[in-house]
Amino acid sequence: MTLLITICARGGSKGIPGKNIKLLNGKPLIGYSIEIAKQVQVKYKNVNIALSTDSVEIANVAEGLGLYSDYKRPEYLANDTVGKIDAIKDILVYTESKEQIQYDYVLDLDVTSPLRNLADIENAFQIIKSDSNAVNLFSVSEAGRSPYFNMVEQKENGYFSQVKKLQGDVFTRQAAPKVYDLNASFYIYRRAFFDLGYKGAITDRSLVYNVPHICFDLDHPIDFEIITFLIENNKLDFSL
Repeated sequence: MTLLITICARGGSKGIPGKNIKLLNGKPLIGYSIEIAKQVQVKYKNVNIALSTDSVEIANVAEGLGLYSDYKRPEYLANDTVGKIDAIKDILVYTESKEQIQYDYVLDLDVTSPLRNLADIENAFQIIKSDSNAVNLFSVSEAGRSPYFNMVEQKENGYFSQVKKLQGDVFTRQAAPKVYDLNASFYIYRRAFFDLGYKGAITDRSLVYNVPHICFDLDHPIDFEIITFLIENNKLDFSL
């Protein structure tokens, strides 16, 4: 198996300014993704790690952590309106051309959702390898709310009802179909995914890996405070 690990980190974070290199328990946030990437590199051998950033500061921090990159993300792929798939494909094509190789898989590690370990990656690869028709896999967590039960939206008549309605009424969350939250921790793509025209990670042939421990994305300042507390006080229910 040939594998490219991508770590994508734009410089213009608005929710948590500078969050990609903000210190978390004494280590830049991006360092957690670099560390797991290197563990995967040792485990699977034919692995390259590529950094996609438009920020010199982020690139310098990554280099200080052992990840050098001569790739710089183009400006047109570094704004709020560009989907991440386009950014991943650009560095994939760049790296394939540079290394004269075509990868079998791409593993994208999201810097802002660092609560994953090598066992998660190994187990996720087993899932996607067992289904040759699947084009990708992404990590999820069991959802606390359900569109069939306790999530509502405004309907055409102006009143509010469940986002998704079944034929019969659902009176408990346990009776509703199981749904999941994307926790944005990692995504695995077969190389063919990028030639099939998909613009988002959720496709008609996607699989999921249900993370069996705490895992969430850092979108707001309070999220950073929560994860800092969990790590500094040894409150995680797994080992990073």
